[in-house]
Amino acid sequence: MSDSLYDRLGGRPVIEKVHKLFYDKIYADKWIGKYFAHRTRGPIESQQTDYMIQLFGGPKCYAGQAPHTVHQYMFITEELFDYRTELLSDAIKGCGVADDLRLEWLKMNEVFKRVLVKKSVDECTVQYGHQEILNFPRQ
Repeated sequence: MSDSLYDRLGGRPVIEKVHKLFYDKIYADKWIGKYFAHRTRGPIESQQTDYMIQLFGGPKCYAGQAPHTVHQYMFITEELFDYRTELLSDAIKGCGVADDLRLEWLKMNEVFKRVLVKKSVDECTVQYGHQEILNFPRQ
């Protein structure tokens, strides 16, 4: 048996379960949900799961773009990133994942902070002509 986080978590079924609950929280949230208002949930949830499976040492199954590319048009502040992390932590707990594994998951999630968080909206760029910069301050 491998010692990967993927295996210790219980593989794809557990990661999928966490992401299902996580995106329930995301899409229902009045602030962070705005960033997903016009996005189909299924592909986002599936890609997030595939990406994290690879990051956790599981099979290579992610075929999407790099996280910094996917999020380049979103003004993600440190506050927003930290709030997302709270929602993720709650989802991991809600799925009964052991606390030591939850903390390990969150530590790995933290690597995205430096590539996703922007200090100003001027750091955002659009990838396609029809894209708009997403910027939703917390209210």
